[in-house]
Amino acid sequence: MTHLIYSDTACQLGEGALWHPETQVLYWCDILGKRLYARDAQGQRHWDFDRMVSAAGWIDDTRLLIASESDLFSFDTATATQTHICPLEADNQVTRSNDGRADPWGGFWIGTMGKAAQLGAGAIYRFYKGTLRLLYPDITISNAICFAPGGAYAYFADTPTGIIRRVTLDQEGWPAADPEDWLDLRDEQLRPDGAVCDGQGNVWNAQYGAGRVACYSPDGRFLTALGVAAAQTTCPAFGGADLSTLFVTSAAQGAAGNDPLAGQTFCVPTSVRGLAAHRVVL
Repeated sequence: MTHLIYSDTACQLGEGALWHPETQVLYWCDILGKRLYARDAQGQRHWDFDRMVSAAGWIDDTRLLIASESDLFSFDTATATQTHICPLEADNQVTRSNDGRADPWGGFWIGTMGKAAQLGAGAIYRFYKGTLRLLYPDITISNAICFAPGGAYAYFADTPTGIIRRVTLDQEGWPAADPEDWLDLRDEQLRPDGAVCDGQGNVWNAQYGAGRVACYSPDGRFLTALGVAAAQTTCPAFGGADLSTLFVTSAAQGAAGNDPLAGQTFCVPTSVRGLAAHRVVL
């Protein structure tokens, strides 16, 4: 197991790993802790919010688009200023945001879920050119949102189904067909959590409860798996100066007693190069 602890802060529910390609900062969220973290060569800092936050995309050097349990907002890390952008199921007290990632067109896909993982309570949306549009309703735990190089496909999962789905995208990044089952993990009893694509189009999927991030080729073949010393892995992101380091968040809530590093954030050197996170265009 070749990994390092990037942050020994134990998150209740670490999520939303994002490497800012221009400032060389790793951001991640503790959803249940209502906190955003950042770490770079100068050290670690954090910001607290009055609501749960789960995922982010970068807008410029200091501003992030952040998904919360009730809205999308921009957040300036230099001034700690929040600017409301649009509601996100604000009238539904049952749900919160979960997995999300910027797409190659400057849009942002964001999933929701029930705060108690209620069956079918969540959905997946796309924010694009100032508008939030529902893509897929009846999602229990939204996860694995990522995009193939060039934007030919989007991937996503409803974690309890054990299946990662793939959908063809049109020239503006909207689904152009019905989603298809791309990877079925049910026989292995694996739970797909967050995912990210590398530069070759392989999908790296954090598998909650398995203590690993597994890599699959574009045709769904298993290639390799990288282990980390926390069972409840949640979200990977490629980063580092050459985008060859895989950062992985994890969750402490519900961890077993023999999982002492649960909730910490890890970095794993790889032999591949990831894709730079896309900029969100407001």
